[in-house]
Amino acid sequence: MIINNSFKAILLMVLCTIFTSIGQISWKFGINKINLDALMTIFNVPFILGFVLYGVGFLLMLSAFKYGELTVLFPIIATSYVWVSLLSSWLFPDTMNVWKWMGVTLILFSVSLLGLASKKEKVIVDG
Repeated sequence: MIINNSFKAILLMVLCTIFTSIGQISWKFGINKINLDALMTIFNVPFILGFVLYGVGFLLMLSAFKYGELTVLFPIIATSYVWVSLLSSWLFPDTMNVWKWMGVTLILFSVSLLGLASKKEKVIVDG
């Protein structure tokens, strides 16, 4: 199966948002363990893992930029807000109310709309 570059770029960017979102969730777990003892920060696995996951997300983003258009790929980063909202309501005592669900829906709609608006149109030039 051959995957075209545009699909590959979008897939890499979605993976980027998943890794960075899980990194943010890891930071939340880690920051809850941090006290004033700086030595504990060094050995705080969730906190350090958050940075590693964010770094992997960054590398995935760079790879995506190699294969796709920036105007299509960059809005996908907004889906990080969706991932974090959903994961936070599942892992923490955060709640999703009607306004948050409307925001998630609006983000997903907007990202889809930007993706559709960025599709290249074929231009025929008379010679």
